[in-house]
Amino acid sequence: MEKGILWIIDDDMVSQFAIKYKIEQSQPNYKVISYYSVEEALDAFRGCLKIQNDLPDKLLLDLVLPGTSGWFFLRELEKIYKGMSSVEIYIVSAFSNSSDRKLAKENPLIKGYFDKPLNKAAVDQIFMSNKK
Repeated sequence: MEKGILWIIDDDMVSQFAIKYKIEQSQPNYKVISYYSVEEALDAFRGCLKIQNDLPDKLLLDLVLPGTSGWFFLRELEKIYKGMSSVEIYIVSAFSNSSDRKLAKENPLIKGYFDKPLNKAAVDQIFMSNKK
């Protein structure tokens, strides 16, 4: 079974719990870490870069967050981490917005866009993406 680290960046505790539960059920060897804000996640990313350890393999990002948006997170992450292609980023949003979907599709960092609540098929798709 695949091992790795997945980060969830979402300010909604219920969504975080539901996503974490679904991932732990289908991928028990994955370590799931949750963050409630962009600032918290960016600080954690900087810390991981400093020690060169515990960077996520996959990242689930909500776009609507308090203070700053998921788009801001992506722009900042590009500035601090040049190896972005090693992290699979997926948007998970409750607000299906056609312009956000278009931006996500055009952004080479984003591997997929899923609506909340995340279902089993979406979780399977996230974890099948890197299997050949």
